[in-house]
Amino acid sequence: MESSSSSSSSSPSRNWRFNVFPSFCGEDLRKSFLSHFLKELQRKGITTFIDHEIKRSKAIGPELVAAIRGSRMAVILLSKNYASSTWCLNELLEIMSCKEERGQTVMPVFYDVDPCDVRKQAGDFGNIFEKTCVGKSEEVRQRWSRALTDVANLAGVDSRLWNNEADMIEKLALDISSALNVTPSRDFDDLVGMEAHIENLKPLLSLESSEVTMVGVWGPAGIGKTTIARALYTRLSPTFRHSAFMENIKETYRRINLDDYGSKLHMQEECLSKLINHKDIKIPHLGVVRERLKDKRVLVVLDGVDKLEQLIALAKEPRWFGPGSRIVVTTQDRQLLKAHGIDLVYKVELPSRTEALEIFCQSAFGQKHPPCVGIRELALQVTHLAGYLPLGLTVLGSYLRGFSKEEWKYAMPRLYTSLDGKIEKTLRFSYDALHSKDKSIFLHIACLFNGKNVEDVKTLLENSNLDVDHGLKALADKSLVDTHWGRIHMHSLLQKMGREIVCQQSVHEPGKRQFLVDAEEIRDVLACKSGTGTVLGISFDASKINGELSISKKAFKGMHNLQFLEIYKTWNAKSRLNLPQGLNYLPHKLRLLHWDSFPMRSLPSKFSAEFLVELRMRFSKLEKLWEGIIPLRSLKVMDVSYSRKLKEIPNLSNATNLKKFSADRCESLSAFPHVPDCIEELKLSSTGIVEVPPWIENLCSLHKLCMKQCSKLTNICMNISKLENLEKVDFSDSVDGLPFNAIVSWVSGVKKRLTIRANNIEEMLPKCLPRKAYTSPVSLDLSGNEDIKTIPDCIKHFSQLHKLDIGECRKLTSLPQLPESLSEINAQECESLERIHGSFHNPDICLNFANCLKLNRDSRELICTSPCKYAILPVEEAMFTVHMIQRPFPRFLRYNYKACIKLVARSAVYDDDSGGIARVACCIRRKCDGSVVRDELRQSHIPVLMKDHLFTFGGSLILNEGNEPQVDATFSEFLFEFKANIKMEIIGFYSSWRQAGLCYIF
Repeated sequence: MESSSSSSSSSPSRNWRFNVFPSFCGEDLRKSFLSHFLKELQRKGITTFIDHEIKRSKAIGPELVAAIRGSRMAVILLSKNYASSTWCLNELLEIMSCKEERGQTVMPVFYDVDPCDVRKQAGDFGNIFEKTCVGKSEEVRQRWSRALTDVANLAGVDSRLWNNEADMIEKLALDISSALNVTPSRDFDDLVGMEAHIENLKPLLSLESSEVTMVGVWGPAGIGKTTIARALYTRLSPTFRHSAFMENIKETYRRINLDDYGSKLHMQEECLSKLINHKDIKIPHLGVVRERLKDKRVLVVLDGVDKLEQLIALAKEPRWFGPGSRIVVTTQDRQLLKAHGIDLVYKVELPSRTEALEIFCQSAFGQKHPPCVGIRELALQVTHLAGYLPLGLTVLGSYLRGFSKEEWKYAMPRLYTSLDGKIEKTLRFSYDALHSKDKSIFLHIACLFNGKNVEDVKTLLENSNLDVDHGLKALADKSLVDTHWGRIHMHSLLQKMGREIVCQQSVHEPGKRQFLVDAEEIRDVLACKSGTGTVLGISFDASKINGELSISKKAFKGMHNLQFLEIYKTWNAKSRLNLPQGLNYLPHKLRLLHWDSFPMRSLPSKFSAEFLVELRMRFSKLEKLWEGIIPLRSLKVMDVSYSRKLKEIPNLSNATNLKKFSADRCESLSAFPHVPDCIEELKLSSTGIVEVPPWIENLCSLHKLCMKQCSKLTNICMNISKLENLEKVDFSDSVDGLPFNAIVSWVSGVKKRLTIRANNIEEMLPKCLPRKAYTSPVSLDLSGNEDIKTIPDCIKHFSQLHKLDIGECRKLTSLPQLPESLSEINAQECESLERIHGSFHNPDICLNFANCLKLNRDSRELICTSPCKYAILPVEEAMFTVHMIQRPFPRFLRYNYKACIKLVARSAVYDDDSGGIARVACCIRRKCDGSVVRDELRQSHIPVLMKDHLFTFGGSLILNEGNEPQVDATFSEFLFEFKANIKMEIIGFYSSWRQAGLCYIF
């Protein structure tokens, strides 16, 4: 049977006075069932509290309370008259309290009563309970009722299901004995972070629910999924009558030397044996498990599942199990969980740096912290080397345990270059199970693409017959890579394993491997020209080699299948790679050519770029790239930035897939490059370019144009305004004038935002703005431009300007007439603003002139009296009377109001939780038939106010919209209540109710 205890962590060991406390109604049981039950417990050596005919009153005495609290287990014998005794009911309350607070185990026995009647207080049991409750308070009744419901929800013994009472008593005593022999496990108490994992899993498990729930625990190999599942199982299994932990199912499944049906049958037999405690059970077919378990509440942990058929064999669907069952599945494969319909998934994340160090130290030193300061730095190095992976931390900690500080230092080089056998075995299992194409993608990432942009990697590997999209998803689902935030991340230990797999392809001859990543090995291959057709990729950190490296002009001749060539260095390292004889050959299959500090004036004359996808030649000595026009049909990215001697860019118009081009800091470049119409990003900052040509209008796909600090730029063609896909244009510090920046956001449509940075607002804003900005719904952000003194005239032509943000334009002195379409103006901190020309006509506009302290009186009057949703402006000492203007509203049954409030400055009474934001609200109530009914709450949030400010706002109510006019006659009174989290004073209030042409003033 199941013993039920608190779901909290196992209580610490106590010196229990009694093993069992029986709660019973003596009238029903003392001389019959109880005497035999107590005798059987005594025979098994179980210490039981016996009340010895203690006189029972309405309340249980201190002796019984102490006995209950001093008992490890309570057995509640629920008979038909149990609820007739307030003594028994109060005893039950104390027991259920101990269950929750002290982890006491509770076992109910339903003696000739239906558990459902106890749960619902129904039938004869319920009638007796109701009689006992007569004269008691409702609170007492509810407490007793909840306790009866809770105890009836625990699995127990139903005497009606037994033909032989003696057998029932013997089985009950045996279950109690077994439960008492179970010592609460402390195996996982000291594991770092384990309690947090358990707490995170609880909401997914919903243990209080009677539904059958399946939960997945997902993460990479070695992250601790099995350990978490073990700790969870240890914590929960005492609360389930039937439980089973099926460990390392993927290994078990492979060891079974049977066909598919036989393997499933064997696994079901093993699981059922554990659940019903029947050793070596044999079942004839796969339907037996469902029949045996469909009415049983079970806890099953399926650990290390890697195939869908394993889940189908052991937990095909929830209806296989009884109400309240919980199935926990640990796996590396997220797709497997999805395929089985398991939506509740707990992703196990890597521990934090602090937690990782504690895990390592527990394994290395038997404590959570390094024993001395000197060893701490080494411990941190190993922790980082393990990539915070718990398996790596514990294995490396065990390996180093007992080492002296000197021995640690000797061991470090090996740890950096090779994997421990246990770690490799665990990680290798996942790799070996991959499809051959996915293995190839895995090795590409481990050797070349870890940390690279996902889309860039897809582009480099397209047409490679590797099914890259599917492969990356498979690797991510199996926790071998992470593709969040648009980049590919592979754990450092997995990367190391992948590189070791490649090394095993040819241990002593690196030139025969698929990928070369070790700097010294690459040095030898290039120096000896020993590369072969097997080599697909080279990633060469040239700053790691010792001394200079001069290579032959035919160094790459034997690597005719080379597709990815990266030669790079740390930014401040000297270039050590030389080509004294030049270079007359680069493999024609190259898809990636990345060569920092390329030492030649141009690429080889026979350079073939037919398959080239990315060309990156930063900090090169190039003066030109190549002669004439060469096929560039695959090229998508070209970066020659910081090539200060580069004088010209070849015509790239035939590079019909080129998306990004960068020539930043190419100071000798004077002509705007000829790029294809499909270009999306151009970076030409700090170049010697003189003119932005008229044909730029052809670059209809251009998103970004960056040409800041182009000191020789003299002519910028207006045709830029024809580029409707432009999202960022930057000419800052390139032409004379004051610097400014602007952001134009499209309120609707595909385009979201255009950012402009340039000089001379009057000239550059019209040049850079797309023509559609004048006729489309847009918002314009000029905030933070501290040198702007006037707003350009072109703004008044924005027929659908939605928002104008000129906040912190501290030299702005006046505002012109603005479009009537505006619904928001932010002029906060425009400390020089004095005049506003024109007026505001949109009743829904929001005006923020906070801290505009120089506004003249006419401008303040204009803001105050204009129709608006709200307005903020500084208070003037003499300005304490606000003139309210009544505006006619044509709509029928409309109630109009406007208020002016003085808000006291920030230094006053902001709420503790305000965060420096003032909240002002108008609570509008109406009285109908003598009762007050809240109609609506209108609230505004305004920024920090360093001075006293006026806050004006208004609105209208449509009364009983859609109702008959006579219904409104029932409204006799309207109440307005103003609230704020800062001090305020009501300065003025105007209201009117327009109905059938009549106006009522309150």
